[in-house]
Amino acid sequence: MIKDFKGKTAVLTGAGSGFGLECGRIGAKLGMNLVLADVQQDALDKAEAELKAAGAQVLAMRVDVSKAAEVEALAKATKERFGAPNFVFNNAGVGSGGLIWENEIRDWEWVLGVNLWGVIYGVHCFTPMMLEAAKADPSFEGHIVNTASMAGILTPPNMGVYNVSKHAVVALTETLYHDLNLVSDQVGASVLCPYFVPTGISASERNRPADLADLKPTKSQLIGKAMSEKAVSSGRVTAELVAQMVFDAMKTNQFYIYSHPKALGNAQSRFDNMVQGVNPADPFEGRPEVGVALREKLREAD
Repeated sequence: MIKDFKGKTAVLTGAGSGFGLECGRIGAKLGMNLVLADVQQDALDKAEAELKAAGAQVLAMRVDVSKAAEVEALAKATKERFGAPNFVFNNAGVGSGGLIWENEIRDWEWVLGVNLWGVIYGVHCFTPMMLEAAKADPSFEGHIVNTASMAGILTPPNMGVYNVSKHAVVALTETLYHDLNLVSDQVGASVLCPYFVPTGISASERNRPADLADLKPTKSQLIGKAMSEKAVSSGRVTAELVAQMVFDAMKTNQFYIYSHPKALGNAQSRFDNMVQGVNPADPFEGRPEVGVALREKLREAD
């Protein structure tokens, strides 16, 4: 829980766009020190310039969160510049679609490397630092927010790799919440589960590693990308609104952060099926026309 953000330090991964950038903008307005990390150098440079112009003290580093050594270097630089951070936003993520058996192993490694291992490394590197600061200072306030997705509590078809990565982040963060409660009252945790929000994640190919350039997208992956882009572009909830939800959640120690609470009806159906031991329900029960369109496209002759 963080009640007062002024003068405190935020570490934001994926800070060049989307939720990371919007949280940086809010943090700057609140008088926070900002540590910005992103794998895309031009976006990072632009964010750094903007937030410095807004008056924030900024440390910007190009970081590939799927590399343990780079996250460790980020943590070391943060401590040297600002001390232990108060807010750590393990937010960097990439999208991926397609039928689950059509994803190449290298695709699995890329998506899990960023979406899951990036969060693991962030938790591993920053949590001990925050707990040490809390032990030394009874007034220290800290909070870790990990970005998952509604795909972390649902299992929408044609996006299995992404689902797996985000389910793992939800489980990791729930466990982190319980573990922190065992040892400290000063450091909390939340999980962010957005639905379709324009953030740039649907254009994740811009940061796709060079060694994946030879992998041509399959039919199901192209269909999944098109449907995702359509859903995201029609969304009314902005990244700015979601970023404010993140700050509000830290103030009240709210664990689950949902951008679209109405989508929880699908989660309730899923858990009811699990408890009753019945087969998974049609994920398109609420919007059958979407399921019909997807089936038709996937079954069309090439």
